[in-house]
Amino acid sequence: MWTELRAAWALRPLLRAMVWREVQARHAGTAGGLLWLYAQPLLTIAAYYLVFDVVFAMRLGEGAPARAVGTYLIVGMLPWQAFAEGLSRGMHSLVDAGHLLQKNALPPVLVVLRAVLGAAVVYAPLLLLLAVAYAPLHGFAWPMLALPLVLALQMAFVFVLAYLLAILAAALRDTLQVVAFLLSVGVFVSPILFPITLFPEGWRWVLWLNPMTSWVLAYQDILLQAQWPRATAWAGMLAWLAVAWLAWRPVWRRSRDELVDWL
Repeated sequence: MWTELRAAWALRPLLRAMVWREVQARHAGTAGGLLWLYAQPLLTIAAYYLVFDVVFAMRLGEGAPARAVGTYLIVGMLPWQAFAEGLSRGMHSLVDAGHLLQKNALPPVLVVLRAVLGAAVVYAPLLLLLAVAYAPLHGFAWPMLALPLVLALQMAFVFVLAYLLAILAAALRDTLQVVAFLLSVGVFVSPILFPITLFPEGWRWVLWLNPMTSWVLAYQDILLQAQWPRATAWAGMLAWLAVAWLAWRPVWRRSRDELVDWL
């Protein structure tokens, strides 16, 4: 992995230009321009708050990290959207850029990084803005300092997992369909739509099969309860990052000489 990242660092001016073109392509031909990239997640957040907290004034039960439903949903849904967007774009990156890699001797890592960083350009500022919005609720408590580290771990995990899936998708296109289905149902198997305390205790282990459970719990601890993320959240984040890396290594080695042929 360090070899791959060093190659990307050596070509960072090219990577920067590729990321910028990736972002520009997503709003090309629109009058709103860059604003449209942020409009959808911001409008989703506004809808949650308006419908659940203002119109219906719905409240969660005892043991929930927050009483207001909309306030609770936003903290989990925005990181999930960032995860799904970065993973989906990164997974498709090698297949979509097959013609480019066949004609140019570019490191494949550049293509994956372009897609993942393109999603991060949109969602990383929104997650930090979310912290600014929630921090006054707790008087800017010191656990807020953990948020950049949690966000950095999420970006690292998305990159490694997206790189792994991009290689698998190049070898077997069924990967795209399987992962798209898992992303569509994954939000229901996580503590995003409901507190983890409401899930039957004997089945809570199922939630930990979703890698984003650890990150969602960490965001909830920081933004909703103003406390340092629980030990299980840290352990889960590091464990999933390690699993993704260990799975990536043999797949990358196997694909080095055949990736372009697969594409």
